[in-house]
Amino acid sequence: MLKGIHPAISPELLKVLAEMGHGDELVLSDAHFPAHSIHSKVIRADGIGVATLLEGISALFEFDQYVEAPLAMMQAVPGDTLDPSVEERYLAAIKKVNGSTPKVERVERFAFYDRAKTAYAVVITGELAKYGNIIIKKGVTPVK
Repeated sequence: MLKGIHPAISPELLKVLAEMGHGDELVLSDAHFPAHSIHSKVIRADGIGVATLLEGISALFEFDQYVEAPLAMMQAVPGDTLDPSVEERYLAAIKKVNGSTPKVERVERFAFYDRAKTAYAVVITGELAKYGNIIIKKGVTPVK
């Protein structure tokens, strides 16, 4: 444990967050996401929900301010529906730490998979919510 680091942030995830540069993306996936088949850098966060990780990451991570939407979530497949509480929980976790929330874009399922393939890493979580995946884009960390 370290002071100021959320206990859900593993040493492996902390290392990845530090390695990422501005513009790099990180996928926080639900437990059903095909992480290992689409990416070689997969971090396990079994039993931890995406909202919990977003709360921990938001204290360490500057979201990209130079893109319209530094957050991306999967669109529902035609004929399916989204549970709006999933996005609400995720944004509430970010707002709890940052005081505001970045914009979210919705991405078609297979376009989301393609984008995830180019991410810096995929964190497979214990999130069980349908369409519970989110991509976050890192921005420039301000120097104080």
